[in-house]
Amino acid sequence: MYAILDIESTGGKYNEEGITEIAIHRFDGHEVVDKFICLINPEREIQPFVAKLTGINNKMLRSAPKFHEVAKRIVEITEGAVLVAHNAQFDYRILRTEFRRLGYDFQRKTLCTVDLSKQLIPEAESHSLGKLARSLGIPMSDRHRANGDALATLKLFKLLLNKDLEKKIITEVIREETHGELSPNQLDMVFNLPSDTGVYYMHNKDGEIIYLGKTKNIKKRVNQHFTNVGKLARKLQKETKKVTYETTGSELIAILKAYLEQKRTKPRYNHVSRKKLFTHTIDFNRNGTDHIILDVEKSKALEYKKMAFNGTQAAKSFLKKVAEEFDLCPASLGWETNNQEKENRSNPDCCNKKVLSVFEKYSIQDKNIALTDRGRETGERSFVLVKNGKLQGFGYVELNHQINNIHILESIMTPLRSDENTTFIVETYLRKNHRLKTIPLTT
Repeated sequence: MYAILDIESTGGKYNEEGITEIAIHRFDGHEVVDKFICLINPEREIQPFVAKLTGINNKMLRSAPKFHEVAKRIVEITEGAVLVAHNAQFDYRILRTEFRRLGYDFQRKTLCTVDLSKQLIPEAESHSLGKLARSLGIPMSDRHRANGDALATLKLFKLLLNKDLEKKIITEVIREETHGELSPNQLDMVFNLPSDTGVYYMHNKDGEIIYLGKTKNIKKRVNQHFTNVGKLARKLQKETKKVTYETTGSELIAILKAYLEQKRTKPRYNHVSRKKLFTHTIDFNRNGTDHIILDVEKSKALEYKKMAFNGTQAAKSFLKKVAEEFDLCPASLGWETNNQEKENRSNPDCCNKKVLSVFEKYSIQDKNIALTDRGRETGERSFVLVKNGKLQGFGYVELNHQINNIHILESIMTPLRSDENTTFIVETYLRKNHRLKTIPLTT
């Protein structure tokens, strides 16, 4: 649990400042579950330059509650949570100073989005909240007001959680939270999980990820792990002390994330194959003729003008499907008879154009495209970015956001490593799922 915090102060000498406004959003890693926003009478004068910067003046605060009147609410909303702030050292110091004046020792763990952004977005020109928000396309309103800055910090933190491919943030937080064994009743964890598409992570007592998977229903899948009687299930039931998750909205993003994270982190109980995910390819070749002929062949590499499949049956089923969809010439499929051969050879250009249409629709080679799908919530769309035929990453945009500019998408995406298997995954999903929308991108 996190408490996204922003404080506006009076300014002045070190440790003599007072709080003029506070905003706290209690965030469970997926949504805000509680919030507290309040002007506070600091019982001291505001420095003129601070009043000019924030727009908060002494007159506005005369009737506002004093800190001791809201202290209990602040303790409650931050209980059991990690404080997250942009320049957390400042906000935490000011908050502790106010509590110390009341004789109360306020202690919470903290995370600083300045430090996190320097680790996860090192290429940013500036790591100030305003400039970072602008470069990442994070909308901001009420700059230098507590709630405006807190909301921007919340959106930045969500983006950083997505970019934290090594799961260092959540692992460190879990390690601090647990200090030993959790409740042995693993089934209790299921009730806090959503029935949404995404990736789930099963952690041991040290916060280490011991198993991760992708699913269209996180609650249902984790429940199966806890109720199955197989060898793997028994190990997970014994060692799992925490389950975390990331909703993705898009099943394709969940599949890509799970594959790449398993490959990189090698969780103890995931079987991570070093082999290719595909066994056969369909080759677009001429075989010494004027026709482009679609051949199914066993292959260990996904080369240019080829499409990959897991097995001959999958490849042949695809050929049957596209033969009907594009009205392919029998000669293009190697099915021609002597009579047909004579007829088809008269117009190979027409046949070849149809074959290339298959490749254009179902392959990502050489393309700059965004594959868009449903988002994690209403009013949001997900995207998978492909540049020069290679997977680049994924991200989320609001429905009214223009997503045909590759540079904007590159600035907000979470990067993913590209290889032959990710190309196979994307193209396989593209062949099977008609909900994906392909958007050509300008470079």
